[in-house]
Amino acid sequence: HSMSVCNGGLNGLLLEIIRDFIVYDKGVKKICRSNQYFGVKEAQKFALDREGGIIWHTQGSGKSLTMVWLAKWIRENITSSRILILTDRTELDEQIEKVFKGVNEKIFRAKKGEILVNELNKSEKSLICSLIHKFGSSEKTETEAFIEDIRNSLPPNFKAKGEIFVFIDECHRTQSGKMHRAMKEILGKDATIIGFTGTPLMKKDKSSSLEVFGPYIHTYKYDEAVRDEVILDLRYEARSIKQKLASPDRVDLWFDAKTQNLNNIAKAKLKRKWGTMQKVFSSHPRLKMIADEILLDMATKPRLVSGQGNAMLVASGIPEACRYYTILKQTLGKQCAIVTSYSPNSGDIRTEDSGEGDTQDVMKYEVYCQMLADWFDEPIEKARNKADDFEKQVKDLFVDEPGRMKLLIVVDKLLTGFDAPSATYLYID
Repeated sequence: HSMSVCNGGLNGLLLEIIRDFIVYDKGVKKICRSNQYFGVKEAQKFALDREGGIIWHTQGSGKSLTMVWLAKWIRENITSSRILILTDRTELDEQIEKVFKGVNEKIFRAKKGEILVNELNKSEKSLICSLIHKFGSSEKTETEAFIEDIRNSLPPNFKAKGEIFVFIDECHRTQSGKMHRAMKEILGKDATIIGFTGTPLMKKDKSSSLEVFGPYIHTYKYDEAVRDEVILDLRYEARSIKQKLASPDRVDLWFDAKTQNLNNIAKAKLKRKWGTMQKVFSSHPRLKMIADEILLDMATKPRLVSGQGNAMLVASGIPEACRYYTILKQTLGKQCAIVTSYSPNSGDIRTEDSGEGDTQDVMKYEVYCQMLADWFDEPIEKARNKADDFEKQVKDLFVDEPGRMKLLIVVDKLLTGFDAPSATYLYID
């Protein structure tokens, strides 16, 4: 009866929302926002016509739940439909799994390429998530040869079963390249691909995204979300740090003293890496000044003082992140942590004694090992292999207990798809 009533009027809209747009997220009742409702409604039309496109909803506007409602509708209304959700980063893949399981949707996460292909070749699972690079690998660098290798690696008579609908999260990053071609080759030309993004697109990215995925299905831009009070507006504050030396002529003297144990090849490599020795000489004082400003904020900003909020520091590289950590931990202790793609490996420093290695590798290794040992209260030899466990624990603390994890120092991680309402300040160096 409700199906027929939903065809018209306010009562129909209300019943439709009750039926299709309410979920219980870990026991918390959640109803769609207007952008989610209209985004899903427009996407339903595209899905029925087997047409792809892009849903561009600004960051923080609930794209994950939009995926949930659209996936539920497709599976309930299109015969033999199956949903495959792809991302390009492990933390995003984990979050997709967490969101769907949180609303009692049985999603299968394929952590290996072989498992993903096998599941696609069967029809049992109708909701799967994975990483786009799980579609295969090849040592071939030329695209056509790469695709041919992927095709030859598939099981005999492989065919992705069912009506395949692919949701690609952060689609502006996965719109081209060999992996995208491999995905299309494996899934077949009949797969319907819908891209999701919340990132403002540069002109060249915009044109290529439209070429790959199709037209915009629905858009919900940053200013609209701010006006609707769905997200908070950004407040940008520029802080300048003096980066040049008062006595540049002392750089060469300092450099020779600090690199006297390196051979000429290693010295030349270090010079190229830093560009100018002014940056080398002023590096620690500069980082110390930035760290002092962050610590001042920690002591004076109400949300940081109260423990209700916390902050992230985006460093320019892993060595810089380690240097920041060394400075900041003297005050914050275990209330700050580094989250990067680095994992300490003793092989990183084996060539150091011969002068062929990089002193930065030794520094990264030592800082990471000590951070892990301090965190787990274990010897370095045992703790250094627990980088993944460490990352999970500090991320959970950052989200759930901001007073205990005040600052994460990150490099190319947690900048998209990391759901942390407590995060109040973002420092970018």
